[in-house]
Amino acid sequence: MIQRVQSIWLLLASFTLICLFFIPLITKSVNNTEYLLYMDGQYPLIKGANDAAIAVTPIGAMIINGVAVLLSLICIFQFRNRVMQKRLIMIDMVLIIATAVLSTLNASLLPGGISGSSIHIGSSLFILALVFCMLAIRGIRKDEQLLRSADRLR
Repeated sequence: MIQRVQSIWLLLASFTLICLFFIPLITKSVNNTEYLLYMDGQYPLIKGANDAAIAVTPIGAMIINGVAVLLSLICIFQFRNRVMQKRLIMIDMVLIIATAVLSTLNASLLPGGISGSSIHIGSSLFILALVFCMLAIRGIRKDEQLLRSADRLR
């Protein structure tokens, strides 16, 4: 199960989605206040005021990202049913795209919008998770081709 290459790709995809909770997506400075946008909310840090933090939590993006993490972990254990595994990975990819869209909408709610903000590495983790899911699908297709060729030899 874990020695199959698609299981490794799915494990990496789930790890990248978990990292989205801890790595900032966007930072923006407005009037001595630095706003950090994480997956679990916006955190305004007021400079010079003992770094007070007030969180605004986008619960929708957090829930969808959590479901995407769980789904990618569930896909690892669906190795006996390759068709179901591919379908679940496709659903996982849709959830990742939905999380990216919701995070972009949450970023537009920052004071002054997205313009003038600095993008962090967390913003590229969505694309990385999608690439890992695509590589997992490619591994499943290679397994199916290998099984078909073995059936022809019998």
